[in-house]
Amino acid sequence: QVQLVQSGGGLVQAGGSLRLSCVASGRTFSRYTMGWFRQAPGKEREFVAAITWTGGSTYYADSVKDRFTISRDNDKNTLYLQMNSLKPEDTAVYYCARQGYSGSYFTAQSYDYWGQGTQVTVSS
Repeated sequence: QVQLVQSGGGLVQAGGSLRLSCVASGRTFSRYTMGWFRQAPGKEREFVAAITWTGGSTYYADSVKDRFTISRDNDKNTLYLQMNSLKPEDTAVYYCARQGYSGSYFTAQSYDYWGQGTQVTVSS
């Protein structure tokens, strides 16, 4: 059984920064592409960023490119999302996830395990 436990998030003013963490249980963390998604009230869950198992390739939604950075530490079984220059439209519940299914890294259906979610609120 895989568990993804998230931390970080909170309330920040526009232009500020936050870092999210996601710690995975089990020994197979390093074998999988990992991703971050977010869901705002009344909206569908959307892709934010993904990173391949080696960390050699990263992918971002256009809305966060050049502001957010995804990274991982396989020795610590931990995934990170550094969020800078935050905007009110970044307000959402953020989820980390493991891509356990074949398919595109930017579709939620490709991910089999999810974190519990953490609220990020950006005030204007």
